[in-house]
Amino acid sequence: MNPRTRHALELVLDNLVWFMLVFVLVVFSIFIPNYFQLGIFANIIEASSVLGVMSIGLALVIIAGHMDLSVESVAALSAMAVGILFCSSGIGLGVQVHPEWLMVPVSLLLALAVGGLIGAFNGFLVVKVKMSAFIITLASYIWVRGLVLVISGGRSAQDLAPAIRWFGIQRLIGLPLTAWIAIACFVVFSLILAKTPFGRHLVMIGGNETATFRAGIRVNRNLIIAFVLAGAIAGLAGWLLAIRTSGATANLGVGLLFNAFAAVVIGGVSLKGGVGTLPGVYAGVLLLSAINTAINLMGLPANFTQVIHGLLVLAAVLLDAFKQTIRQRLA
Repeated sequence: MNPRTRHALELVLDNLVWFMLVFVLVVFSIFIPNYFQLGIFANIIEASSVLGVMSIGLALVIIAGHMDLSVESVAALSAMAVGILFCSSGIGLGVQVHPEWLMVPVSLLLALAVGGLIGAFNGFLVVKVKMSAFIITLASYIWVRGLVLVISGGRSAQDLAPAIRWFGIQRLIGLPLTAWIAIACFVVFSLILAKTPFGRHLVMIGGNETATFRAGIRVNRNLIIAFVLAGAIAGLAGWLLAIRTSGATANLGVGLLFNAFAAVVIGGVSLKGGVGTLPGVYAGVLLLSAINTAINLMGLPANFTQVIHGLLVLAAVLLDAFKQTIRQRLA
């Protein structure tokens, strides 16, 4: 195989999910009435904002060779904490901060702190106590969701303070600010992963943790930071959920974990660790959102969404194994 063919093949493998996204959008635009509209495409980006942000943290941990199943519950707890403090109806306490604009950074810091603390707890048990990340984060997924039910009593908080709700209403160049926040997060963390020593070390740890440790890199510290980031980013997703729905309910965000997992896998992040990019994850998020939009436009039952997502994850896992085989032959 000549170098040019090898380079072209590697380019296709690295960006396969983007080709899939373009193919799906073209097919849907041709065969589904009213799909090809700027408003539809803007809606796809808007609908993917919360899922996209949550997928970033999950992807970082998986690239580092571990797993975080708690992100969905962490987002729900962060949203509920914001809802209880800053909502004025239901179980909301209607806390006021002066000047009013401070309510935005205070509520955001609260959500990030809740997520970061749970992420630090997960990271400590996984890295320092040497327990399985799958088991620890599964337990966190359960007890954190239970904590949401305990503090809310199964009730909801409604009517988020207008100063915070403002972010869920305002639009910039046809997109809501929440979508721009998600896009900004992908840009920032993509640069961190690709251009900083921390990002490169995460990829190295996921590829071979023992070799990375012997190379003198502080593996434990980087892994704990990855778990803290995953928790904090999930807290940000919860904050976005709260301002999108103007409050919080006990079952807020149920099912997001599996969609985030699907987006990460479809986006090309290897479950074996050490492989994956965040732009690819964003393409995976947009692909799922594009399919959901098509299902809604066709009037199909919502259950079809789960079937298609499940098949996509299965296809992505098989495709990942196929790509690994091709890469080994190219090496």
